[in-house]
Formats: sequence, C-alpha cells, structure tokens
Amino acid sequence: MSSVRPAPPSPSRDRSGPRPRRLGTGDRLFLTVIIGIPLVALLVFVWLPALASLGLSFTSWDGIALSDIHWTGLGNYREILTNYPPFWPAVQHNVVWLLFTALLPTPFGIFLAYQLDRKIRFTRIYQTAIFLPMVLSLAVVGFIWEIIYNPDNGLLNGVLNGVAPGHHIDWLGDPDLNLWAVLVASAWRHTGYIMILYLAGLKGFDPALKEAAALDGANERQTFLRVVFPALKPVNIIILVVTVMESLRAFDIVYVLGGGIGSKPGMELLSLLITDNIIGESSHIGYGSALAVVLLLVSLAAIGTFLFQNFRKEDQ
Repeated sequence: MSSVRPAPPSPSRDRSGPRPRRLGTGDRLFLTVIIGIPLVALLVFVWLPALASLGLSFTSWDGIALSDIHWTGLGNYREILTNYPPFWPAVQHNVVWLLFTALLPTPFGIFLAYQLDRKIRFTRIYQTAIFLPMVLSLAVVGFIWEIIYNPDNGLLNGVLNGVAPGHHIDWLGDPDLNLWAVLVASAWRHTGYIMILYLAGLKGFDPALKEAAALDGANERQTFLRVVFPALKPVNIIILVVTVMESLRAFDIVYVLGGGIGSKPGMELLSLLITDNIIGESSHIGYGSALAVVLLLVSLAAIGTFLFQNFRKEDQ
C-alpha cells in the first residue's frame, strides 16, 4: 500500500506576509539628518532666543558683559506700562495696522481670487501682475514707495500738482499721514499674497456645490457667502493667522520709509521699539526683551482667541 505524501503548502497559504524591511545604517543616518538639522535649527534660532528674551525681560543689561546682568523682576514691565511714552502710541498703531489689513487688503485679495477663479480672459496676466509685489521683499517695496512718496519729485506729488497746482504734501513727514502712507504700501504687497492663498483654495473647491446652490436659486453673492466661504474654513484660518502675524511683526517697510533706527512721530510700532532698545544708540537688552514678550503675548492672544472660538464651535 503506497503512502501518500502531503503536498507542500503553497505560497498563497502563507498568511504571515512579507516582513517589514529594517532600516539600514544609511537610512537611519539620512532620517537623522533630515529631521535633526531642522529640529536643531528650530531650537537654536527660535525657541532658545524666545526663552532667553523671556528671562532677560526680568533683568537690566547693556548687552556687553554677562556680569552686568542685574535682576529687576517686573520693573521693566512697570516702566513700559507707566513711564515709556512711545509704548501706548505703538500699541495703538499696531491695532490700527491689524484692523486696516484685516478690513481692506485681505477682503480685496479674496475678492480678486474669486473673480480670477471664474476663468476670465487673460487671467494668467492678471494673476502675475497682482502677485508680482509679493515676489519683492518688504524692504524693496519700501524703497519703491519711498520714491513714490518723495515730497520733491515723487510720483504722487507730481500727479497732485498736475491736477491741483501748488499742492505739496510731505507724506512720510506728516505725523497725521505717514502711518496711512505706509499702510497703503504694505497693502499693495499683502493683497497679492492673500489672492494667491485663496485662489489655491478655490482651485480645490468642488464645483458641484456651486451648481447645487444655483439650482436652489442662490445668486453669486449668496453662493459665495453661504457655500464657498464656509467650505474654505481651513484656508480662512490660514489667511487670518497670516494677516495677524504680518500686522504685528511689521518692521521692514516701516524701517525703510521711516528712515532707519528711531521711531518717527506717527510711525511708532512695537517692533521698532524693540529694535531701538536692543541695537539703538544705548542698548537696553532687558527693556527690549520685555517689549518683545509683550508683542509675543499680544500675538498669541489674538490668534489663540480666534482658534479657540472656532474649535469650540466645531465641538458643539
């Protein structure tokens, strides 16, 4: 009687599957480099200076010798709030900057993005022309608008003299006008940035939602406000955060148009006060660090409040 040998198990019956490949030495080294270098850079150039500023804000130091650091506690903050004349005008100007940026160039950039998304003729040319200022740094934008605002032979005064001869306006020297002049220059660049961000969001929007809204009888304005805008909530949050950060950290363009170190009357900003105290003629590192902490807290409060409200609405 012949014995029957059992058939060997077929490969398809092996349900264990292929074992995951272990990372070799080269792979581990590569991951360590691409993760470690950015992490170290973040710690060295962001978190360590932030923590150092927080610590130095409670001290008095001229920035020369470490032995000259003296603990003052909350003295710098009391001095800033009660006996530092440029502080409250700077806070007011930062608030004006934030409101102006949030209410004019940001909605205008969203409006331009919505119009360009409708695939009008020459849309690529319009996108390039509007986004072109964003390619330039704020310092270069400041130099361009400094030429435009020049009181002697600037473009703006030239146009005004052509329309109404005899009119001569010092746009950057008048404390009642210079902040608004800088805001216009900043808005020229900010509008293109917001347009590109929102246009990218609109490209990923499902057109079927617009068609459904049109079938329900909604016009373009109602479709945008009730369908498109709520659906692009992640983009809206990004735009808000960018707007707040751009407004509170404004420095380059004000530094150029204001003539360098030293806050010009009417153009005081927290970022300029920090620079004046840290690298000005007389260094007050502790004082400047306290101002930097105040600016950080204002930024976190503005962004954190909005994010908390939005996340709470989602949970409800």
